[in-house]
Amino acid sequence: MIRLLTSAHDSVFNALQTHVGPWLPGLLARFTFAAVLLVYYLNSAKTKVGEGITGFFSIDDGAYFQMLPKVIEQFGYDATQVPLFPYKLIVFAGTYAEFILPLLIVAGLFTRLAALGMIGFVFVQSFVDVTGHHVDAETVGAWFDRFSDSTILDQRTLWVFLLVYLVIYGAGKLSLDGLLLAKRR
Repeated sequence: MIRLLTSAHDSVFNALQTHVGPWLPGLLARFTFAAVLLVYYLNSAKTKVGEGITGFFSIDDGAYFQMLPKVIEQFGYDATQVPLFPYKLIVFAGTYAEFILPLLIVAGLFTRLAALGMIGFVFVQSFVDVTGHHVDAETVGAWFDRFSDSTILDQRTLWVFLLVYLVIYGAGKLSLDGLLLAKRR
């Protein structure tokens, strides 16, 4: 009886893995990213640039307050005094990465690199929240406690897990990466 059950179990789940494994998990990971994080990151990035189409190409002073609060304080809260290297370059790269990387993930283009970049982004974002914005202990949270709603250790751990999946397994066959791979073969 146990052999029959394990055989049935193996047959069902091996067939499932064979038929949907190459395309569904990557698609679901990218859909989940789009549903939960795409608008969050695009709206956040939008607060770092000027208004309108031409404003997209200029970094707003608020970007420095968000990304480098201690640095902007060091320069008397005057973004024009912040040196190009490395600080303005960091703000420029961080701002446009916040636009580009999420779009690449959702499109499934260069997904592994984009997800790796987003992992770095989440770690830097969390570090700045803790050390620069001095978020409270409740916002930081704790692992292995009875609460699962802290912003940093609970939510961002799940974000990073989703991104790690994409780094390891990629976007799947139903993606621009999958299309490019099929063309190369």
